Amino acid sequence: MNRISGKSFDINIGDMLVHVDKATLSITDNSAVAKDRGVPNGRVPGDVEAAGEVEVDATALNLIIEAARSAGSFRDLDTFDILFYANSGSGEELKVEAFGCAFKIESLLDIDSKGGEKHITKLPFDVTSPDFIRINGVPYLSASETKDLI
Repeated sequence: MNRISGKSFDINIGDMLVHVDKATLSITDNSAVAKDRGVPNGRVPGDVEAAGEVEVDATALNLIIEAARSAGSFRDLDTFDILFYANSGSGEELKVEAFGCAFKIESLLDIDSKGGEKHITKLPFDVTSPDFIRINGVPYLSASETKDLI
């Protein structure tokens, strides 16, 4: 049985299929335990945020540069959705969607004159939409948390 690995993923940034060398997505959920007289007694929802990073080679970076050129600049790029999709071919499937993402550029250049490795640019991103994250179609946030926002 084939299992999902990093090689299994296709990643769409907006409407572009982009090859990435590495990708991460993390959710910070500041929900906490409610306490009465120092004793746990339920839970209180907290604020949430999500961010990640894609590492791309020069070929993939050029796709993003062209999108930025069309927008006028990197900072003028509209927010975009990112789809991380994997299918093992043996029944395992994972679909993670991050909505309203905005890139920042980090590690634009890391040059080693010895060569031997392709150039990689790191593009951190923040998730900015109240649609937030969906995992296999299931939203991370409840409808009551996003009412009047979407």
